[in-house]
Amino acid sequence: MTRQAMKVKDLLVQRLGRVDYEDALALQKETEHAVQTGKQPGTLLLLEHPHTLTIGRRGNHAGILMPPESLTARGVTVFETNRGGKITYHGLGQIVGYPIINLSPEREDVHRYVRDLEEVLIRTLADFDIDAFPIKGLTGVHTQRGKVAAIGVHIARWVTTHGFALNVNTDLSFFDLIIACEGEPVTSMRELLGHEVEMKAVEDSIIKNFVDVFEM
Repeated sequence: MTRQAMKVKDLLVQRLGRVDYEDALALQKETEHAVQTGKQPGTLLLLEHPHTLTIGRRGNHAGILMPPESLTARGVTVFETNRGGKITYHGLGQIVGYPIINLSPEREDVHRYVRDLEEVLIRTLADFDIDAFPIKGLTGVHTQRGKVAAIGVHIARWVTTHGFALNVNTDLSFFDLIIACEGEPVTSMRELLGHEVEMKAVEDSIIKNFVDVFEM
C-alpha cells in the first residue's frame, strides 16, 4: 500500500524549551489522556530539563553514586518513573523527546516502536554527518565513541509516553553521578563534532525524521 493510499495521522509538535521534570510528567499525563480519547492528535513534545536523574522500572537508587546532599548541592533532582530502563541523566544541552502517539491499530508492536525511535535518531545524527547505530540487545543509539541517545518508553492502551534523550551539547560529567544503563561510555554531538551544535537545527531534523519514520 502506498503512503498516498494510507490514512496518514496528524502530528502536533510542541517545542517547550526548558521544563522541570515534574511539570513535564504532568503534561505527559494530560496529553496522554487527550490522545487516548481522541481530543488531540498524536503529539511530540520537545524540551530540555534542568539537571535530573530518573530511575526507570529496572533501576534503583543503588545506581546513583553520590549521596542525596551532594546531589542537592549540585542542583540535581531525582525521580522514579514508570518508563523502561534503569537510570539516566537529563540536563542542559540535551534534547528530550516525548512522543505521545497512538500505535493502534497498524503499529501495535513495542519492539518495532523502540526500533523506530532509534531510526529517527540515527537519521537525525546522519544529517549532522555522525555515524550512529543500534546495538542488538540494548536500547538507544550508539557511536564508536559511546552512547549518544537513551530511550525509555511506557505504553498504555497503545498510547506511548516517555521517549528519548539525545546528548547535543550536554555536560557529560553529570553522567559520572550514575551507573548509566549497562555501564557503557556516553558521548554527545558536541564531543563528536568538536563544536557546539544549534539545538533548533537538531529539533528541526528530529521532527522531519519522526514524520518520515512514523508516516505522520
